[in-house]
Amino acid sequence: MNFVFISPTFPSNYWQWCAALRKRGATVLGIADTPYEELSPSLKDALTEYYRVSNMEDYDQMYRAVAYFAHKYGRIDWIESNNEYWLEQDARLRTDFNVTTGLKSDKIMFIKEKSEMKKFYAAGGIRTARQIRGCEGLKRAEKFAEEAGYPLFVKPDIGVGASDSYKLENIDALRHFFEKPNYGDYVIEEFVTGDICTYDAIINSKGEPLMESMCVCPPSIADIVIHNLDSTFHVESEINENLRFWGRQTVKAFDVRSRMVHLEFFRLDRPRTGLGNEGDFVALEVNMRPGGGCIPDVINFSHNISVYDIWAEMIMYDERRMPDPHDDYFCAFVGRRDNVQYVHSHDDILRDYSAQMQMADRMPDIMAAAMGNQIYIARFRTREEMQAFYDYTCARK
Repeated sequence: MNFVFISPTFPSNYWQWCAALRKRGATVLGIADTPYEELSPSLKDALTEYYRVSNMEDYDQMYRAVAYFAHKYGRIDWIESNNEYWLEQDARLRTDFNVTTGLKSDKIMFIKEKSEMKKFYAAGGIRTARQIRGCEGLKRAEKFAEEAGYPLFVKPDIGVGASDSYKLENIDALRHFFEKPNYGDYVIEEFVTGDICTYDAIINSKGEPLMESMCVCPPSIADIVIHNLDSTFHVESEINENLRFWGRQTVKAFDVRSRMVHLEFFRLDRPRTGLGNEGDFVALEVNMRPGGGCIPDVINFSHNISVYDIWAEMIMYDERRMPDPHDDYFCAFVGRRDNVQYVHSHDDILRDYSAQMQMADRMPDIMAAAMGNQIYIARFRTREEMQAFYDYTCARK
């Protein structure tokens, strides 16, 4: 098995995907722009060989790196980054090297463009918020606003996280939006409120889940970024059965195979005409890769598993061989801001939650807007204990 892993250096926990593959006998070949001497010892041990490029955005350099590996090790079996930013480039490299174990260029846009996702949701009978594309123009948008009502929500058709996403409260805001020279790059949706819940799963080549989990994000990433909130989310000790159903329906609609996915849904906080009742799930968007940042680790702590190992078993054997320990927790993530004064200090948190704390670390600056600067991950047996942890860590002066 020759596996080319793109950008194993970022995020910093991604060395664990490589280590899990190497442990099972894969030849793991890394490509990134970090100097070799700056790689962590763990990543160095996980890689069979590393090829440094000066600029990962330069496709010629990336192509030459894969070609070098193919010449030295033989046919490339997998090319993967597990990272939203590189999905399109991954697909192009698979196409050019005829790697058949993932999406190629002719299929990638239906998971990159939010407008294209809607077609697959519709084909699968999965409820989603109504949407139009900005390129349809102001008159169509005004008519859409009459149908859906204000506020509306705009976001880039292609984008990661909540970057450049915001509400339009009235017709004046809508008309002002169409003064943007690149309004055609956005989509406009009816505004839906409720918790964002994710269906996180590792899917084999037959479209069957090898692992399933549920993440709940009470403040959306958009609100966290716009309002400088603390970043909080948690993994449930058990997955909601309705979410499991709609997650599996989405996997089927998008014909997901041999991937880990992070599928986003709204859990409605009130009845919505055409969408459902309070508590129903409405699809938001698909992410054909693991949840960002520490989410794989939070899932691990919640369920006493290793998604890195289960994913590697999917790659190597197309099945799960790791046992299920059946010991599940509510696992909470908190990301605090350096520019906020809190009631309880970092040392207070580490002292008072030493028994529950699983990780306390600094978040890279590039991820801090969405995830916070100082992060804490702790797990609890009850929802009430988890809420007390949130109240303690997020209390502001």
